Amino acid sequence: MVPTMVLVADDKQDARRGESLRELADAVAARREAPVVSAFGSAAEVQAVLDLVDGPKVLTPAYVAGGDVASAELFSGLRSDDRAGVCATDPLGAVPSIVADLAGRLADKGWAPGDGVVLAADGGTGQAERQAVADVARMLSRRLDSPVQVGYLNSWAPTVADAVDRVRRGGRRVAIGTWRLVEDGDHERLRELGAAVTAPLWPADIVVDTLLARHRAAKARLAA
Repeated sequence: MVPTMVLVADDKQDARRGESLRELADAVAARREAPVVSAFGSAAEVQAVLDLVDGPKVLTPAYVAGGDVASAELFSGLRSDDRAGVCATDPLGAVPSIVADLAGRLADKGWAPGDGVVLAADGGTGQAERQAVADVARMLSRRLDSPVQVGYLNSWAPTVADAVDRVRRGGRRVAIGTWRLVEDGDHERLRELGAAVTAPLWPADIVVDTLLARHRAAKARLAA
């Protein structure tokens, strides 16, 4: 039996965010590798959806590590009575193909060698998320052969605005790489900083590819 992929995220009652999450779920389901259930909403709403899914299931974060504080808190609080039939995957992090896609998005926005880069993350609740963001920044820096500063929107320091100002004090142009899976109201805050800003990682085929690869690995663990 193919485990159900349960995509999980807090939708923050943000219409654009909810629409993007549903589009992502539809794109994953269209591959026909696994049944897909969307669990987007408040903690109570997500838990209610999870409780209705029969059989083995793979809880799959629909967000990136360090890219969605609310969803990370929600995901960590989920429970299941059928622990033997449930496998949770990690949120997407420093995956080479995803970081390569982000580098390409920066170039498409006009970034050129010599320009500054700020990786805009949300923050998080623990050291693992901070480390994941740092790993993404290092990997992106190697790919671009350029220093990458990290700035945070809703948790930790420095803020994205502070990071952008720090780069500009050196007299360089700045491009912001958005470390977020889908668009929501916070993205407008990045645009207001007056720098080139990449779109969130979805839509991109590599996101669907990676989520399904994670599901296949979880399926093997459940079958072991």
